[in-house]
Order: sequence, then C-alpha cells, then structure tokens
Amino acid sequence: MQHYLLSIYQPAGGGAPSPEFLEPIMRDLAELNEEMREAGAWVFAGGLHEPGTATVLRAREGEVLMTDGPFTEGKEVLGGITVIRAADLDEALEWGRRLSRATTLPVEVRPFQGDA
Repeated sequence: MQHYLLSIYQPAGGGAPSPEFLEPIMRDLAELNEEMREAGAWVFAGGLHEPGTATVLRAREGEVLMTDGPFTEGKEVLGGITVIRAADLDEALEWGRRLSRATTLPVEVRPFQGDA
C-alpha cells in the first residue's frame, strides 16, 4: 500500500464561513473520514489555522531567517490535509474526489516517496 497526501485548498482571505454553511460540510467530512477508517485507508487528517498564524523558516548563508505569515501570497491556501493508504493512484484519486465533494474545495492528491 502506498501513502498519499490529500491537500485541501481554500480561498485566501475569505474569513471563516458561517456555521450554517459549515454544518453540512463537516457532517459529510465526518462520514467520509469514517468510511476511510472502515476501508483501512485513513491514516491522519487535520485542518489548519488561518495562514496568518504560519511562521516560515528559511536557511540562508548559514543562518535561519524567520518570517510571519504564509510562504507565498496566493488566491488559495492550504486549509487541511488527509493522509491515506491506497493500493494505487486510481484508488487515491477516488478518495480525493470524494473529499473534494465533501469539502466543496479543490484537493491535490500526491504520493509519498518510498514506502512511507
């Protein structure tokens, strides 16, 4: 089984959606996570705080510089991740499709290198 990272992207700077908007999404996401667990695919998942809470560390000339905020400015930011086990890319993509439907957001599917 290969491990895959399912990265969930959300619009930058939009603020938190209303509870009425989020409730059905969170319900669908909880159901999908349970299906992944039952299928033996789920490894780990979590949402992230706003990009402004990020700290970027960058090595330059023997020093490590620290800056606040996201690594890059963009229209979309990483909002959460799910790590799964899948037999192949097709299976991982199907979980990614289902995650995108549940969250209503874009999902990037990427395999880990080696035998993670």
